[in-house]
Amino acid sequence: MGFQPIKFYQTGTYTVGNRLLSPDQRSVQAGESRSNSINSGHRACQGCGEALGARYAIDAAMAESHGQLIAVNATGCLEVFSTPYPESSWQVPWIHSVFGNAPAVATGIAAAMKVKGKTEVRVVAQGGDGGTTDIGFGCLSGMFERNDDVLYICYDNEAYMNTGVQRSSATPPSARTATTMPVGPEPGNAFGQGKNMPEIAMAHGIPYVSTATVADLRDLEYKVRRAMKMHGARYIHIFVPCPLGWGTASNDTIRIARLAKESGLFPVFEAEHGEVTSVLKIRRKVQVEEYLMPQKRFAHLFGTRPHPEMVARIQDIADRNIRKYGLLDKEAA
Repeated sequence: MGFQPIKFYQTGTYTVGNRLLSPDQRSVQAGESRSNSINSGHRACQGCGEALGARYAIDAAMAESHGQLIAVNATGCLEVFSTPYPESSWQVPWIHSVFGNAPAVATGIAAAMKVKGKTEVRVVAQGGDGGTTDIGFGCLSGMFERNDDVLYICYDNEAYMNTGVQRSSATPPSARTATTMPVGPEPGNAFGQGKNMPEIAMAHGIPYVSTATVADLRDLEYKVRRAMKMHGARYIHIFVPCPLGWGTASNDTIRIARLAKESGLFPVFEAEHGEVTSVLKIRRKVQVEEYLMPQKRFAHLFGTRPHPEMVARIQDIADRNIRKYGLLDKEAA
């Protein structure tokens, strides 16, 4: 009986076109050998940026480590929607830590692999902005300071989405959450608070820090694979819009992520040992209103009593990022 190989297609996506490229130019997701580390059956919302970001990030890490990967996951949306007891969508060795100690657990696993002589086994820790910038901040700083051989990935949806959309230290100014209501003379989240986690990671002088968005998945894959080629503490901060918490259409996730980058509100860059080495330039500069208006969490800025002065302050933040990181080419002005 003859053998008939199965043709491989991803229905409903554009990645099948990458099969026209040579294998070394294809994305991980376009290859037949991709690991599908997080598989179908999870309970993420439609248009979930975190599910998309995790799929691409962990598959890229698996590809670079030749399948020798252990993933540690902090409590959060990603953990909850992917592992409702007794089920799991993960097809890699996957360990759930508590909310704040994923970096410490990952450090312990990396140390255990070193003691066992399994130097080919790599470790990735991952969490949301709450588990990264707030609850896990101390453990993460310790991981950076010791230069432990772990890649930490933060999927930033800018609030505690899993527990009801409460403010985190990654929530942007003026955003409405369950704990920063759109009331008073300056509605929404206060200006001048929060943490810039990529810059904090850079201040530790670790080997590699980068940011990425789900609007440029090839860039995301490249940065994960580059980080996996290195040893020591590494940090990738991925911008992942949340349709439920942000009040956006589920089919607008990629567009919203792209507008965050094109407005300058989310700089996309790489850094090594505390120094920025490359930036992803803005291709078509947009004003922050184009990014803010599709999101219900900013609706109070444009309602019957608009707050143009607050929009102007947000524009100042974007303009400062553009100047600081050199995001704008002359032709994009």
